Amino acid sequence: MIVILDNIRSAHNVGSIFRTADAFGVSEICLCGTSPAPVDKFGRDRKDIAKVALGAEKTVSWKYYSSSIRAINSLKKKGFKIISIEQSEKSKTIKEIKKYKGKNTALVFGNEIDGISKKILNLSDDIFEIPMFGEKESLNVSVSFGIALAALSLL
Repeated sequence: MIVILDNIRSAHNVGSIFRTADAFGVSEICLCGTSPAPVDKFGRDRKDIAKVALGAEKTVSWKYYSSSIRAINSLKKKGFKIISIEQSEKSKTIKEIKKYKGKNTALVFGNEIDGISKKILNLSDDIFEIPMFGEKESLNVSVSFGIALAALSLL
């Protein structure tokens, strides 16, 4: 399983995602666009990511892509199914994600404010959303990440 982080703004969210990715055995994280990497442009470790990741930024492989579309196109050529986690008119409930268990999948998670763009949703093989029953319309991206991986891995 590979994860694509599409323009995630918060280093703390990225660190949390690395830590959860390690727990679920994610093979690689694609950091795209403005998503911060565990090292800065000078090759120095980013303390803000390391503080939350607790070493997972060193155990989970990662690559940087200038855009999520580049990452998606590369993974599609390798036979990966692209699965976006987003609220959409085309989305299905997260419970249905289990049909991808054990398959080559790349899960896309979007920006904390804008979510995943329509262009990326159109490139996706499937779209799943986490049902919301309270007043709020969405969850923090790192929380959504954990729920999606649990739904895919444990169901």
